[in-house]
Amino acid sequence: MIDFRVGFGYDSHRFAPDRPLVIGGIVVPYPLGLAAHSDGDVLIHAVCDAILGAAGLRDIGTWFPDTDATWKNADSTMLLAKVVEVVTSKGWKINNLDCTLILEAPKMKPHIEAIIERLSQILQCEPDRVAVKAKTNEKMGFTGAGEGIAATAAVSLVK
Repeated sequence: MIDFRVGFGYDSHRFAPDRPLVIGGIVVPYPLGLAAHSDGDVLIHAVCDAILGAAGLRDIGTWFPDTDATWKNADSTMLLAKVVEVVTSKGWKINNLDCTLILEAPKMKPHIEAIIERLSQILQCEPDRVAVKAKTNEKMGFTGAGEGIAATAAVSLVK
């Protein structure tokens, strides 16, 4: 019998000066980064929550709390790798990932393929099982006002 689960993740961070902008494990040239305890990789944080949720393992804050100095300025790809290690040790495999970035700027099209490649490596799956899209919020809300970035992620796991 095949066991199949679906998880959903969401994250958002406001822009902050004097930080690199890291999205999907890739440094994106932009004058602002994202305010966070770790590197602020909003996309990877949403992916972690989706995977953890699908596996019934709570959320990213449970595993990597912002009250723990260990995770200060942490590389979020390391957090995702740990999440993948935990779920694969429980017999789960990433079937597919579909995620969306919500932001007005910077334009993400030039970076999407590199993000897909990086995520597929960490998730130990083929790149055609990873979808990354970027949408504006039509100038509405905090993302539309250019105050920050939000991301959603949906993942399916199989056992």
